[in-house]
Amino acid sequence: MGEELLYESRGRSVFLIINRDKRRNAISQEMVLSFIDYLDRADQDQDVRAVCITGAGESAFCSGADLTAGTLAGPEEGALSGPRAFAELLKRLARFGKPLVARVNGPCLAGGIGLMLSCDIVIARNDTFFRTPEVNVGLFPMMIGALLYRNVGRKKAMDMVLTGRKVWAPEAEAMGLITRAVDPASLDQEVEKTLDLLTSKSPIGTRIGKDAFRAMSDMPFDEAVDHLCEALIRVLSTEDAAEGMAAFIQKRTPMFKGK
Repeated sequence: MGEELLYESRGRSVFLIINRDKRRNAISQEMVLSFIDYLDRADQDQDVRAVCITGAGESAFCSGADLTAGTLAGPEEGALSGPRAFAELLKRLARFGKPLVARVNGPCLAGGIGLMLSCDIVIARNDTFFRTPEVNVGLFPMMIGALLYRNVGRKKAMDMVLTGRKVWAPEAEAMGLITRAVDPASLDQEVEKTLDLLTSKSPIGTRIGKDAFRAMSDMPFDEAVDHLCEALIRVLSTEDAAEGMAAFIQKRTPMFKGK
């Protein structure tokens, strides 16, 4: 385990690199399980403040499930086999308490869109595209639909899943599918800049905030406001909040400890 998915520590960030360039970084069953294990590892490491997901090489960010390797095998193979394993991974990503960044270094297809949309921030080359081609082989992009519907409008989502057409990065940015499309030569610089910003923030404040936003997303307005108010009170009680406000008054850089 680990050959198909690399875990690389870079300062206060961890890069999870899909390492199957010759297979256009297609998702294998072993890779899904590695993703779950590595997310747990990064979450428990106090030195890690952000995670970046990307693909090796330039053939693709991720081309979805490897159909030649039985990644979509049926449920009879076990509770964490095939589609159920991928569904569990998407849920783990949704619950992940640290910032997630997707570095989209090439085409992003099918299940790869699920990985990409699970991230908080998506930075993509402006010469690449996004596509849900499942309809072309008699399938349908089921689980990632939950993410599509939460990121873009219904008409845009249905256009993608029913036609299977390519959505190029500038259009993807305009429709809210990604955060921003950048010149290929600037991709690494933009990702590094974003990670530097994320890792400079309070880890505990970020975690409480992410959890609160996830919980309130489907709440009625009044309930959502009350929920976020209680979350703010919890953030205000942290040592990091006290340090952040003191640093602001003293005009210095805060030293966050995640407490």
